[in-house]
Amino acid sequence: MKKAPSSAPVPPPASGRKTILLVDDHPMMRAGLSGLINKQPDLQVSAEAGSPAEVLTQLSLSLPDLLVTDMTMPGRSGVEFIKDVLAAYPDLPILVLSMHDEMIHGERVLRAGARGYIMKEAGAEKILKAIRQVLDGEVYVSAAMSAKLLDSLSGRRPRGSNSPIEKLSDREFEVFQLVGVGKSTREIAEQLHLSPKTVDVHRGHIKEKLDLKDATSLVRHAVRWVETQDSRAS
Repeated sequence: MKKAPSSAPVPPPASGRKTILLVDDHPMMRAGLSGLINKQPDLQVSAEAGSPAEVLTQLSLSLPDLLVTDMTMPGRSGVEFIKDVLAAYPDLPILVLSMHDEMIHGERVLRAGARGYIMKEAGAEKILKAIRQVLDGEVYVSAAMSAKLLDSLSGRRPRGSNSPIEKLSDREFEVFQLVGVGKSTREIAEQLHLSPKTVDVHRGHIKEKLDLKDATSLVRHAVRWVETQDSRAS
């Protein structure tokens, strides 16, 4: 049986309403967000997508006013996905709507070029506020994330998460997450389009930054961290 595409047909945008491309690999989550957004008199979901490939297809057909995307993308990290989109469409504002801890992921997506980060648990009112704020040309982060960023810029010890994970570069963080879900060096290399040798170099840097003595300690630490993140999101 032919698999139905995850992009749902939507009516053409009404005059004066800002258009949004909604990206999430869970159809029920997209349906809920789409229903919320389409009830607004000034907003409309013009297209939906469940994978990076579908996003690029939708963008080639019509450019929305805003891209709202989850961090978790099939076969692509959220940070690299944002960079890919902005390389092709540099003026497209992106708002990340994610279940993952903003204190760990928020600054990374802002550095990648996103204009905002909000957690799904924030609730409908704050999600709509974030959407409108980014559409107005502003950056949206929570008050706690804003305080952390200001502390960092001022040279003070940042508030919020003090996780050693924050020491990792974006690429090291990707490798760490993939180690945590059980990927081998070769599998990580294939997924990130790197050589196995480069992945091993990243693994070495991760062990050094996290003060882990060997490969077994790295795997154990990464698996535990991924499990912790999954439990917080559930």
